[in-house]
Amino acid sequence: MRIQSKPPNNQDLQLSSIVTGRVTMKLALLTHDLVLLLVLACAGIAPATAAIGGGGRWELLQRSIGVSAMHMQLLHNDRVIIFDRTDFGRSNLSLPDGRCRRNPRERVLRVDCTAHSAEYDVASNTFRPLSVFTDTWCSSGTVAPDGTLIQTGGWNDGYRNVRTMRACDKVGDEGYGSCDWNETQDALAENRWYATNQILPDGRAFIVGGRRQFNYEFFPKAEGSESSAISLPFLVQTRDPEENNLYPFVHLNIDGNLFIFAKNRAVLLDYKRNKIVRTYPELAGGDPRNYPSSGSSVLLPLKPSPTEAEVLVCGGAPVGSYNSTKDKNFYPALATCGRIKITDASPSWVIEAMPSPRVMGDMILLPNGAEVAIINGATDGTAGWESASTPAYAPVFYRPDHAPGDRFEEQSATDIPRLYHSSAILLRDGRVLVGGSNPHIYYNFSGVRYPTELSLEAFSPEYLDSANDVLRPTITSAPASVAYGESVTLHFEVPAAATRRRRGRGGGIGLVSVTMVAPSFTTHSFAMNQRVLLLEVARTTTGASHRAGEYEVTVVMPATAVLAPPGYYMVFVVNGHIPSSEGVWVHIQ
Repeated sequence: MRIQSKPPNNQDLQLSSIVTGRVTMKLALLTHDLVLLLVLACAGIAPATAAIGGGGRWELLQRSIGVSAMHMQLLHNDRVIIFDRTDFGRSNLSLPDGRCRRNPRERVLRVDCTAHSAEYDVASNTFRPLSVFTDTWCSSGTVAPDGTLIQTGGWNDGYRNVRTMRACDKVGDEGYGSCDWNETQDALAENRWYATNQILPDGRAFIVGGRRQFNYEFFPKAEGSESSAISLPFLVQTRDPEENNLYPFVHLNIDGNLFIFAKNRAVLLDYKRNKIVRTYPELAGGDPRNYPSSGSSVLLPLKPSPTEAEVLVCGGAPVGSYNSTKDKNFYPALATCGRIKITDASPSWVIEAMPSPRVMGDMILLPNGAEVAIINGATDGTAGWESASTPAYAPVFYRPDHAPGDRFEEQSATDIPRLYHSSAILLRDGRVLVGGSNPHIYYNFSGVRYPTELSLEAFSPEYLDSANDVLRPTITSAPASVAYGESVTLHFEVPAAATRRRRGRGGGIGLVSVTMVAPSFTTHSFAMNQRVLLLEVARTTTGASHRAGEYEVTVVMPATAVLAPPGYYMVFVVNGHIPSSEGVWVHIQ
């Protein structure tokens, strides 16, 4: 474990009100915790709240996995698929059994005996090499309803390719070759380099944009549909000399349409009719937020039976930042976030200020449904090779349900710079896995300020502190497969409740919620397909066995695939703001 003080960074854009806001936030948190204390005391257990103040801890998991984590995806076998690019020279991870990749179209090494992808086993903290054939540089991905990773595009010989990686259970029993990448050449209609994917209610992937691609397509193609891409003029309108509309932010709205944000504007697309049904106001200030200015965005957690949906866009870089880095002039990043109710008839952006500027930050929804982690990145510059100079070492939490001005809190800092091509994903145990950072072309480890980074580390939010262990639910049983609208019961235990019941202090618990989390495909500061739903809690009771500390919670699954596209989700029982020790994988279809 390594907890570091925050290294100095550029605070020029920090507003004077932030200091006052952070003090006010502490008071608001204190008031919130006192109320929670009274509620839970009446219910019979200690309050499930973490200590007030910034926190969390960092743990180095692997000094090197041999491959830089440019792209990451957690599968339902609790293994993370990681890959970078094939035209990067030799990696530090050899392919097994003397295997080599022989590709006459490769521009760097036509014979390469090293891996450019790896599978990380979370439970055992081990990894193994995977073999990817064509170039995956700056590509995208979606997990299909059956749990298979569908990975799309890349560069050069990988522009139009689709690769699949299934979630294998027993690699050792099946043999190496039976659990690896499979590749289909030219499966896409257009080149997809810096494109975005979003899973749809019918299980297909919506693939939009990319360099010089002002259109979208679907994979797989619907039966009888045209194979060509569909024009999206909005992407032409948002392009500038630095581009700044690559990797557009895409979120599936609760009405089934797609919210698409590029540069500083957003539209709502009815993809079934290829019609823009709403145009949103420009994000105040006009500065770009997409690659290479590289802010980040999330669809905030959806309430039970939601009637509204909100999007948050944070960070980025001012106009001209990317070109200025060519002369080693690193503009301060943006310190603002914009929040908008995309379901409102007349929506408008609400602007908030982060504790410090940030570009290339990853926004990860946490499983308690109450916090968003903003992690990785820099306080100046943009995405691109050697295009930032000051790493942002400390994560920031955003709490959407707190009052304006009380929502941000800085957390404990790492000591590893995570700049261009870093990534982050949520794990089933509530930690955030962080990897990557290669601000230099090729694998460069010496004579540079920020060497290529091959390590993996995990950030444990404060809800994972050992002081909260007695309050942490443990799910003891849950259905593996559920249907839309179905009522299901989860069994769980809370150690503190068991202790209090044995001492005759009552056995109830309070403020129990259940969240359902779709794991993301994260690359280039955007976690594609990320989604958190708070499920409707029908009732919470003591367990049928009447054992101390044992409980049952009955919840109602989302009503339609528009709210939760089919596939595998992590389901957590949350006591106050403390999620269960692990989520459970649940397949909805």
